Amino acid sequence: MQIRVTIIMGMYNCASTLSQALDSIINQTYEEWTLIMCDDGSKDKTYEVAMEYAQKYAQKIVLIRNEQNRGLNYTLNRCLKYVKTEYIARMDADDYSDPLRLKIEIDFLDKHPEFAFVGCQMICFDENGDWGMVSHESEPTKESIVRQVPHNHPTIVIRKNALDQVDGYLEDVKLLRVEDYDLWVRLYASGYRGYNLNRILYHFRDNRDAIRRRTYRNRINEARVKVKAIRYLHLKKINYIYVLRPLIVGLLPTSVYRVFHRKNIRLKDNYNE
Repeated sequence: MQIRVTIIMGMYNCASTLSQALDSIINQTYEEWTLIMCDDGSKDKTYEVAMEYAQKYAQKIVLIRNEQNRGLNYTLNRCLKYVKTEYIARMDADDYSDPLRLKIEIDFLDKHPEFAFVGCQMICFDENGDWGMVSHESEPTKESIVRQVPHNHPTIVIRKNALDQVDGYLEDVKLLRVEDYDLWVRLYASGYRGYNLNRILYHFRDNRDAIRRRTYRNRINEARVKVKAIRYLHLKKINYIYVLRPLIVGLLPTSVYRVFHRKNIRLKDNYNE
């Protein structure tokens, strides 16, 4: 059996959700995978939970550990050093994937060499169950990238040669929480294209804790990436108006932002599965 895809996963204080995430990988219908997971200096039992799986599935899972918390960009780059397969998949430690996710996304890339990476739509859920979904246009344009993040990062399968070509994730504190947005800008600027499948194959945990993690510093980082997108993608200066959006949203009270956030995600009654 030829291993064709490596899943990379950064973990931080996710002991209570990690088993669900790992079980969703183990239960994939596509079985030719390897998982590289890196604990980013967790203070809870994350590493212990991960070790149980690494020992049980020693032929499939590699577990590494940062001595201290370094951030997702650094952590994912550590995982990338262990990758030897043609495809790389992302997965977060507090989410879970549909059993068909890897098969469908890898089949798409096999049939469409013109695309360097592919993702999918994702359901948002919290302690009360599913409440919405995040979707993007099938083929983002350079103009749409500056308006919003064009792909759901944890849903992606990407060709290793494309990720290598742009040197993976940039390790800069100014890119924390927006390392994926920066990656899309650099990939599109290098001539690569991505695609979003019109299928829900991923479940994204989006709760009150997630909202609190969106600090104003993160909003400033997002604005910086938008400026970078305009420059790297050679867009018209009028697009600088989109740089203001994250800065304005970041000033909203948490209660107001929560309403704003949920109104911008389609409610589950409107799912088209």
